[in-house]
Amino acid sequence: MDSILIPSERARKLKEEPQLVKRITSLCNCRISIDSDNTVELEGEPYSEFSAKNVLAAFGRGFDVEMAAKLVESDYYFTTIDIGHLFGSRKRIMQVKARVIGENGRTKRYIEEVSGAKISVYGDTVSFIGTINEITEAEAAVNTLIEGGTHKLAYLRMEAAHRKNKQQKAMPGF
Repeated sequence: MDSILIPSERARKLKEEPQLVKRITSLCNCRISIDSDNTVELEGEPYSEFSAKNVLAAFGRGFDVEMAAKLVESDYYFTTIDIGHLFGSRKRIMQVKARVIGENGRTKRYIEEVSGAKISVYGDTVSFIGTINEITEAEAAVNTLIEGGTHKLAYLRMEAAHRKNKQQKAMPGF
């Protein structure tokens, strides 16, 4: 038996929409129950619990269940950058989140289009779902923005990582 704590807003969504829990349960083949303190209890085979925990962690960081469900596939991963731990100032955290999202969501969309990774900016975190290469490319751009680099520099770094990954795929033996 394993458990995971998710934000109260996301736990409330699971409680209000039982079809979400049903989807995760059938996808991961384990039982799920939600306690009053937003702890989600998982019961099943170890790998089933592990898969459900990943899906629920991604859901807790703002992804919808269908996107989080990709984590059941062996070539998809989930990573998170906690910008709350990087900056003490609430104002600076909000600035960084705004830079990652961009005006009308353009920066986030561009990073997702070029890298192929999906991004969620939720709470004090920026999270990614994708293949290792997709996440590496998206993180290159987001880390540049977090460090205070320009959007142009962030895009250049991401695009360079994208070209490098494409070249490696094209080479025999990779």
